[in-house]
Amino acid sequence: MRKNIIIILAIVFALILVRMISSNISKSTSAKQKRSMGAPSVTVDTVKTASVRREFDAPARVMAKYRVEVLARINGYLTKSYFKEGDFVKKGQLLFEIEPQEYRYATGLAKGNLENAKAQQDYYNKQLARYKELVENDFVARADYDNILAQRDAHRAQVQSMENAYRDAQRNLSYTQVRSPVDGRVGIIDVTVGNYVSMNSGPLTTINSSDPMYITFPLESKDYAELNRIDGSPNVKREVEFTFSSGQKYEFKGVQDFYDNSVNESTGTITMRATFPNPNSVLLQGDFGRVRIFSNMNDEMPIVPQTATMENQEGLYVYVMDENNNPKLTYIKTMGQIGTDWVVYSGVKKGDVIITTGMQKVIPGSPVRVVKTAVQPETQKQKKPNIFARIFNKLRKVLGGHK
Repeated sequence: MRKNIIIILAIVFALILVRMISSNISKSTSAKQKRSMGAPSVTVDTVKTASVRREFDAPARVMAKYRVEVLARINGYLTKSYFKEGDFVKKGQLLFEIEPQEYRYATGLAKGNLENAKAQQDYYNKQLARYKELVENDFVARADYDNILAQRDAHRAQVQSMENAYRDAQRNLSYTQVRSPVDGRVGIIDVTVGNYVSMNSGPLTTINSSDPMYITFPLESKDYAELNRIDGSPNVKREVEFTFSSGQKYEFKGVQDFYDNSVNESTGTITMRATFPNPNSVLLQGDFGRVRIFSNMNDEMPIVPQTATMENQEGLYVYVMDENNNPKLTYIKTMGQIGTDWVVYSGVKKGDVIITTGMQKVIPGSPVRVVKTAVQPETQKQKKPNIFARIFNKLRKVLGGHK
């Protein structure tokens, strides 16, 4: 009997010990299950690439191909103006008149002097012909012939000088009519009719050519190097788009046809230029905006699904799985899209693993539960036999054997 009591007490103690161990195991398993259930379920995918045409943005400024300051080339009072400010003028069109009377008089005087010099030359040409015949027959001395020859040569030189003076007078007279040197649009009249002008008075007005127009832009040296890498050479013409500061895109496309021969040391940029058609005079000298320059050849670029991105105040971002298989928030910069994918030029590379669904509950650096597809309900686990029932059955067999 005493032996049975000892056995029963041992069994009770064993049951209590097993209960405690089982409870701890159950708590640990439950904690793991809770942690597992608390991690958000996500799907992942690797970043792929696509062959795309690269594009680069830069601030830009519109410049006239020809910008001409109209100057007075003689002295005098401005007597007439033949245009309105803002008019479009043609090359050679009359713009201003500077009082011509003085220059007409000077031209007439120079013409008279020239005609007189020519008459004197004609006289001595005839005299020289007579004296040549006389000297050959010894009717006059050779010295007389030489004197007439010298007189003839002097008047010939005088005729040349008078012709130059007459042409100079005509030139000055032509300057009394100030004409447009190029086709373009006239700006503000800086000197109005009635004012005395001279070659030192400054511009009377300014003319900007209007079609075509130049647009210059400073491209970062790294972007310039990328363009050359993609296209294989800097000496290629590339397509360029212009957008006004208002956000409106210009209807015509231009061609990049010039790049500077040095990099600006203070900004790290190289100045480039594109030529744009401007038939409707929409582009104006000095206007600002932005350009987008395109590579001629395609380049392999990372792409990510648009559904895999989120956005905050700092920009677009994705979750990239790090070496510990935990999500890391990574900002990306895009350059357009292909279908439903963003084309990325900064932030991720080919082969990176990113979260594609379930990002809303992801916490950077915290574990996630990766599933192949959308979240599925867990399969029910097979119930294991109750450990206490097994022990109790064994004890019953032991006690039964001692009865």
